[in-house]
Amino acid sequence: MEQSTVKRYLPWVVATALFMEQLDSTIVNTAVPVMAASLNVSPLSLKGVVASYILSLAVGIPVSGWMADRFGTRRVFAWAVALFTFSSVLCGLSVNVPMLVGARILQGIGAAMMMPVGRLSIIRTYPKSELLVAMNFVIIPALIGPLLGPTIGGLIVHWLSWRDIFFVNIPVGIAAQWLIHRHMPDYRGESQRSFDLVGFVLFGTGTALLSWLLEVFGEHRIDGTMASVLCAIAILLLLGYGFHAGRTPSPLLRLSLFQVRTFRISVLGGFVTRLGLGGIPFLLPLLYQVGLGMTSWQSGLLMMPVAAAAMFMKLVATRILARFGYRRVLVVNTVLIGLTISLFSLVAANTPLWLIVGLSLVQGFFNSLQFTSMNSMAYSDIEAQDSSMASTIGSSMQQLSMSFGLACGTLVTAWYLGDIPQTNRFAVTQALHHAFLLLGAITLLSSLSFWALRPGDGSAVSQGAGDQSESL
Repeated sequence: MEQSTVKRYLPWVVATALFMEQLDSTIVNTAVPVMAASLNVSPLSLKGVVASYILSLAVGIPVSGWMADRFGTRRVFAWAVALFTFSSVLCGLSVNVPMLVGARILQGIGAAMMMPVGRLSIIRTYPKSELLVAMNFVIIPALIGPLLGPTIGGLIVHWLSWRDIFFVNIPVGIAAQWLIHRHMPDYRGESQRSFDLVGFVLFGTGTALLSWLLEVFGEHRIDGTMASVLCAIAILLLLGYGFHAGRTPSPLLRLSLFQVRTFRISVLGGFVTRLGLGGIPFLLPLLYQVGLGMTSWQSGLLMMPVAAAAMFMKLVATRILARFGYRRVLVVNTVLIGLTISLFSLVAANTPLWLIVGLSLVQGFFNSLQFTSMNSMAYSDIEAQDSSMASTIGSSMQQLSMSFGLACGTLVTAWYLGDIPQTNRFAVTQALHHAFLLLGAITLLSSLSFWALRPGDGSAVSQGAGDQSESL
């Protein structure tokens, strides 16, 4: 397979799979009430449907790098897409909650292989000077999923059955398989490293336990003492993995890569930034529906400007980074994100709709530039032989930060709501306003983590990006 052909079609291969994964996640969120009614359970009892997907992602991602090195990117990516599509069918055929949860776990395993392996293929195919453009091209189709998901999900559950939201993945999965077998490169590791079973048990168990605790924290079925004990166990398991990883020749996640300064700042700085950002997808629908009294489909429409603005920003992000550099962009943009989050504390029942849409557009612009900058700079100084491990670590940390960010937003909101009944719209709105201010402050403070960057950091990725923006 010629390299020029691979470079021409690989972004489409990866983007198709990511589009399917992103579309599925947003559609499911809008259909939870209807699914609960069909399965004769309460909507809250379906929280496991979401939590099980997150847990399988957190546990499965660290294995993806080893599998890609051992079996090749084409085979692993093809099997991941096939598993995701097949498990989507199982979700649609589920007759009870346990079956649905089991199918979602399979979906999470498939998604855990798709995301990092797809990113690895991009990193291995393109030189660093073209990497930013290629990643942006891949992300734009993937952003169409969140853009269309709420609307498509609402229409499907209104006119058809909630089961059909999962069957949408079938034609997309078939198209992805066709693209994979024709245009997916087959990269393998230069050396066959053994599978770190001990590390997998330590990291996987610690991560799964901590993620599960964050998902169920505050629920009545687990008291504070038990939660503290389980949290301590999870932390000890993760610390045990850190001790183990430094003493094994082939660790599951090679933590020594954090010695690369740009990788360390990007991954760890991004982790802190997402603590403020991660709660916004939870808080905004709560503000629109509970605080302002909008319907679910109206709330879903108000989430679309964020995705639309993010798509546009991907088209100009390369030029912005080439002009101003990663350090200046990340420091300033993180501050702007914090201010934007804080401005949502001014949204009330009498706020004009056009102003809410405008604020959402601005948020989408800044968020997209932030993620583009952090994700691309992470690989600017990574050697080719370390790209698989770096992709695995980056994907794992992103998934964990998303879970922690969601938990942070949930805990902050619950703290300010206290015992206030959710029927009191004014009180709920005020509590959410306090949460926006606090999360905005956390994001503002996270900008300090990017001051450690140097003016020339990331130049291997950003230099020349503007001249090549039309090449893909």
